[in-house]
Amino acid sequence: MAVEICVKAAVGAPDILGDCPFSQRALLTLEEKKVPYKRHLINISDKPQWFLEISPEGKVPVVKFDDKWVADSDVIVRIIEEKYPEPSLTNPPEFASVGSKIFPSFVNFLKSKDPNDGTEQALLEELKALDEHLKTHGGPFIAGEKVTAVDLSLAPKLYHLQVALEHFKQWTVPESLAHVHGYTKKLFALESFQKTKAEKQYVIAGWVPKVNA
Repeated sequence: MAVEICVKAAVGAPDILGDCPFSQRALLTLEEKKVPYKRHLINISDKPQWFLEISPEGKVPVVKFDDKWVADSDVIVRIIEEKYPEPSLTNPPEFASVGSKIFPSFVNFLKSKDPNDGTEQALLEELKALDEHLKTHGGPFIAGEKVTAVDLSLAPKLYHLQVALEHFKQWTVPESLAHVHGYTKKLFALESFQKTKAEKQYVIAGWVPKVNA
């Protein structure tokens, strides 16, 4: 029986998959596990009543497990791993937090109006740390040869970083961070990623209100 999952629809295009990196993380996990699922696209600016009944805070993603709707991508991914253990996506615990500060650093830099406030430098430091990890541990993924949960969490965030910073700040990851470039290339080429990513125009549309705030 297919797992039901509610994810964000594209801004201004309610029939197209939207740009939520946490929704994509859940979809990536289902895809990598080859778990059949039924996707419900939720128009975040006009949430249907049935959706608000299962997700009172109006957050996505939510997934239905055993007749119960569960929110929070951390919890969802953990339950998928428990219910569908093969293939395992469990990463070594010591790698669980690799790259975890990249997304908040990216958001701070994206929203920054002051080029001297240190937000760019903070993001570069986090990307350098990721580059160093990949260099030290051989890659191509965080835990080595195989994709694990930490990669599926990072992939959508790195995609948002790439698309949004290039569009809003004409900024790209420095070429000197060759391991990060190799890593993102590998992640974005995964079949599961291609099937679950939002189109660039919808990633940009999703960030417009935050950038202009």
